[in-house]
Amino acid sequence: MSTYIPLPVDSNTSLISKPLHGGFITVNQENGEYSYAYGPSGLKGLLHTRYAVLCALAASLGGITFGYDQGVIANVLVMKDFQERFPLSPFQIGLLTAVLELGALFGALGAGSLANKLSRRDSIILSSVVFCIGSLLQTIALDLNILMAGRCIGGVGIGALSMLCPLYISEMASPETRGSLISLEQFSIVSGVVLGFWVGFATRTLDGAASWRIPLGLQVVLGLQLAIGALWLPPSPRLLVFRGKETEALKTLARLRDRDESDPLLQLELAEMRVEARLAYHFVKEGGDGWLDLFGPNLISRTMIGVAAMFFQQWSGINALLYYGPLLMARIGLEGDSVSLIMSGFINIVQLLAVVPAMFLLDSVGRKPLLRVGTVLMALSHLTVAILIYIGSEDWPSHQMLAWGAVGSIYMFTASYGTSIGPIAWVLANEVFPSGRIRSKGTSISTASNWFNNFLVGLVTPALIEYSPILTFALLSSACGAAYVWSTVFVPETKGLSLEEVDALFSSSMGRIDQERRKQAYEDVGIPDIVRDIVDGA
Repeated sequence: MSTYIPLPVDSNTSLISKPLHGGFITVNQENGEYSYAYGPSGLKGLLHTRYAVLCALAASLGGITFGYDQGVIANVLVMKDFQERFPLSPFQIGLLTAVLELGALFGALGAGSLANKLSRRDSIILSSVVFCIGSLLQTIALDLNILMAGRCIGGVGIGALSMLCPLYISEMASPETRGSLISLEQFSIVSGVVLGFWVGFATRTLDGAASWRIPLGLQVVLGLQLAIGALWLPPSPRLLVFRGKETEALKTLARLRDRDESDPLLQLELAEMRVEARLAYHFVKEGGDGWLDLFGPNLISRTMIGVAAMFFQQWSGINALLYYGPLLMARIGLEGDSVSLIMSGFINIVQLLAVVPAMFLLDSVGRKPLLRVGTVLMALSHLTVAILIYIGSEDWPSHQMLAWGAVGSIYMFTASYGTSIGPIAWVLANEVFPSGRIRSKGTSISTASNWFNNFLVGLVTPALIEYSPILTFALLSSACGAAYVWSTVFVPETKGLSLEEVDALFSSSMGRIDQERRKQAYEDVGIPDIVRDIVDGA
């Protein structure tokens, strides 16, 4: 019987390709390897699965809650009424930012177990409620303690949603659209940043507490939208199969793929899910689904990809610009609060515009090429800023062109980030782990890496900028250079592969027993027979 391995892209012998209702399957007759898709990738692929896109859009609203806080807090902290009501020391200002990120860290870690005990959908609803409670406390806060408590509780909700929403999207997306759909998470984050920044910018001149209560209160509206929208989300078909509800999983899958339940590709994908459920069952039975197993020999390579993706996403410098953009703009020679705020705000808009093409390129060009090109451009952009600061910082009024050149380089970095590590980190962290309970835990660890490094960046950036802007951008450039090496050496190309095919990419790092068990599982569920029947037209 044939084994199941992703079809190598350079394989060109004994291939048979058969179109199937807008999709196709390609089979290597010599060894039984195959690859399939329900339709084209990119924009055409998204139009091909409208219902799945709508579900992904609804789930990706979780990213807006994350981004909105990032965008709004920079304006709130400098509002006159807020400063009069809450005369904060520099330490307290840092703590106000950090307490949300620490709450998010614990929210991301706890969400993995929650998603397994409840469901992806119900966990999203519950986390949205937690976020709304935290946002409401921030809005009505009369003293610092309530404000801090609100940000911590809201952070728990944000952290859980930042893990749950992309996890849900990855499990319901088709292979040829998964990268585009998961990248909606980054698009939503940046949309939230833009919305939060400009709402705060617009209300900052209002009299009294309305200047800051209005932008903080809008978070409640966003959380309620997500909670209500999630009520109509279909359950994750992979989680249904893992729980033995295959009939319900088939119905959900048929609706997501816009196909008949008897469709051969649908039957093939369901069979692949059954294989992963069997392997996950053996994994659990042998006690291999614990948190520490993520760092064991079978899973360490996957875990490090997820953790490193989020590490480099944060240390590329994007949140240093988002949190402290006005301060950075002032340090490179732009004078005036309004000028520095506006130029900082345009960083968010550039990033938003850059994410849009990335959504369509991820499943056509691939993850790896975008990562490699993007990290090189990011490194060069930071290095250019460091050099321009070195040349002109002693007398910026005489070097205004250099100052604007530094701004342009920052925008170049932002555009490169938006088309590479920004969205791709979320994609990788949600597709490299095997099915079942271990996927939710692996995604939790990866998302926790995001929040932990987010916290560290926010903690050290002000001191670094104050000590030396040149050193700050040189370090960020080095981090981006290291990200290029990482993406070249360690990151596999997952474009167009199902989650089950991605899992098979890592089989070479697994033991012989695991490989034999996988082969037997494919034969037991009849995948070779299904593929043969599809090719023969049965």
